[in-house]
Amino acid sequence: MQVLRSPQEAYRKIDFDARVAGADPVQLVMLCYEQLASALGTAVHASQHGDNARKSAALTRALSALTALQMGLDRDHPIAGALSTLFEGARKTVLGSVLDFDAAALARLKADVTEIAAAFRSTSSKHG
Repeated sequence: MQVLRSPQEAYRKIDFDARVAGADPVQLVMLCYEQLASALGTAVHASQHGDNARKSAALTRALSALTALQMGLDRDHPIAGALSTLFEGARKTVLGSVLDFDAAALARLKADVTEIAAAFRSTSSKHG
């Protein structure tokens, strides 16, 4: 059993698990984008405050969200190639920050992810 470091982390985990359990495929994709953006923001914030453990956990969470997005990609969709390239670039950015932290690159990636999530949400609501 994993020991959680704080009540906030325990709440986040319970909230995440509940959202996953009740989600349809579109909601799962949105949840992955949200988790990715949140993890990137947390990593930057933790780095600014010298919290290396929290920064490391956030980078790991970002990689998990990216993995889920990559695995869930519909390879038959016309935009799949572009998204695959984007996710691979994002993975390299996150992994690069494990050894040589680059807050500016992570902040740019977070902005890009947030923009993509908004476009996905808008497109999904029109077709759903």
